[in-house]
Formats: sequence, C-alpha cells, structure tokens
Amino acid sequence: MSETVQVHQPNPKKVEAVEHVAALARKYPVLAVTSLSKVRASQLMAVRKALRQNAEVYVVKNKLAIRGLQKAGIKNADQLLSHLTGQNALIFSTHDPFKLFLVLDKNKVYLAARAGDKAPDDIIVPAGNTSLPAGPVLSEFREAGIQTKIEGGSIWVNKDSVAVKKGAEITPKLASLLSKLNIKPIRAGLAIALAYENGLIYEGDVVAINLDEYRKSILDAYASSRGLAIIIGYVTKETAPDILAKAYREALSVQVEAGLIDKETAPMIFGRAEAEAAALEAMAKEKGLK
Repeated sequence: MSETVQVHQPNPKKVEAVEHVAALARKYPVLAVTSLSKVRASQLMAVRKALRQNAEVYVVKNKLAIRGLQKAGIKNADQLLSHLTGQNALIFSTHDPFKLFLVLDKNKVYLAARAGDKAPDDIIVPAGNTSLPAGPVLSEFREAGIQTKIEGGSIWVNKDSVAVKKGAEITPKLASLLSKLNIKPIRAGLAIALAYENGLIYEGDVVAINLDEYRKSILDAYASSRGLAIIIGYVTKETAPDILAKAYREALSVQVEAGLIDKETAPMIFGRAEAEAAALEAMAKEKGLK
C-alpha cells in the first residue's frame, strides 16, 4: 500500500514579495526601515508622491522582507533585520539617508492626541477665547490646571498654560479637551528607525538633521575661523579688507604715538596734546598753582 506525500507549494504572492524586496535591495544603494505607527494611508501616498523617481516605498510583512533582504545578500543584514518589528514600510532610495530624512520630515502632519499618547513637547493651551460655551467642560480645564473665566457666555483661558509636560502621558479627559480646543500636538508620519547605505548602518537619531541648528553651527564656525584668520593675518578675499583695515589702524596708532604729523594724524595728535594740556591745567588749579 503506497503512502501519499503531500508537497506544500509556496504561495506565489509571497514568493513574488520576497523577489521584489531582493530586487529593490540590489537596485538602490539606500534602504530605510520606517514604522507605520500612527501613519495614515493619505500620508503614505503623499510620501510616495514626494519621493517619486528617487525612491520606492514598499509595505511588506517582516518575514517576507527579511527573506528578501537575505536573498539580496546585503552587508550587515543581521543588524538591519533586528529592527524589523511591528508594522513597517521599507523605503529603497537613491537619496542619502540624511536627505531622505528631510523629505519624510517635511511630509509629517499634526494629529489630535489620543489617550495614552506621550506628549512630544510641552503642550500649551494659549490664552484667549476658546469659543466653548460654559458648562461641564469647565471641570476638564480645572483638572488640567488651566485657569479660566467666563466672558460673553464663552470660556476664556486667562494665560498661556502648560496642559501636559513633555514626555507625560495624555489622559482620556485631556485628550478630549485638546480635541475640543482643536489642538493637535502629535506630529505623525514616516520616521526612520534605521537606515542602510552601502554596508553602513545609521540609527534614526543620527540622520535626524535639524537644519536651523546645522545652519547656525556653520555660520558660527565661519565667523570664528574668519576672526582667527584676521588675527593671524591669513589673507583671503573674505579677510583681506579687514586685515588691511586692521593694519591701517595699527599703523595710524603707532604714528600717533610717535608724533609723526600728516593730514591724517594731525587732528588726533593735536587733539591728544590739547586734552593733555587741559588735564595739566586742571591739576594745577587744584593745587593752587594757577
């Protein structure tokens, strides 16, 4: 009596997904792992549009992504794969990880807070008319420690007030109050958890560039190096005018000290002599010599 052996055929869709991940990993030099937590379909579409021609966004199950990346044979794959937890979108791109971060950051939006969310920063309720009618909602303001008054039938906030500190958990009642005030403190969108470029692994906080701070640091570095160059007399087209002006001032000062009179030093030399004479005259008067 023969035995029947059942052979499980691989799911064609899963095979196709694995092959697609492997192909993308071979095609693009940069891969970013991004979490889909709090990301809406509309935001994903906006990111795809913003990255068009420079990247491909692929949402795939982690197990299939892992198989695809392993099949592609990318370097340091183990470290990269360890971050594939939860629901993710993989972004394969020609942009370097830093430029990719800026594109994703630009496409983030602000959402209403939900109970259990952590405040990303101090959440401020601004002073002024809330346009909310007086009623039970007043108790929510009191619980949040926000001072109010009733004026013209509306609730007014007396002064800018911190409803919740950075990092604190947002309670259900506070989430409800913020929603009524149309305050949307949660900035959501695709965020890079890890980026990979030609074998190098970047943590998400490494590629998170603050352009304003970066620009300021460059300007500060420029000002410091320019000041040092002027002091040591290192001549460039940027420092030449200041170095020449400094040399002129120093030469003029030496000339004045030496009493060498010309049309430029005469007013300073005579003015200095006049001031010294006036000081001597005042001292003589004090001592009764005049």
